[in-house]
Amino acid sequence: MKLWLCVLVVSITNWLMKAAGPLVLGKRELPPAVVGVTQLTAPALLAGLIVTDLGGRSIDWTQLVGVGVAGILNLVRIPMLPAAAAGVAATALIRLVSN
Repeated sequence: MKLWLCVLVVSITNWLMKAAGPLVLGKRELPPAVVGVTQLTAPALLAGLIVTDLGGRSIDWTQLVGVGVAGILNLVRIPMLPAAAAGVAATALIRLVSN
């Protein structure tokens, strides 16, 4: 029962947080500086999750190579899905060759 109560509370809180932005801002535009910061939030969070996931246990260098390949391809404006697929392929290829 406590689990479902927690799920309900988190769901309602999440919904309220999502609804707060449009309710508070209405149709006003955000300042350009705030837009720039919010655009960088998602990549920074994703990078933090990747770093903590890779560094949480013994470091697997094949994963680092795959993440590096995907990151470099994304920097040269390759779309995210092919870049991620290339990173996965690079990791798989290195693991195949190294074993």
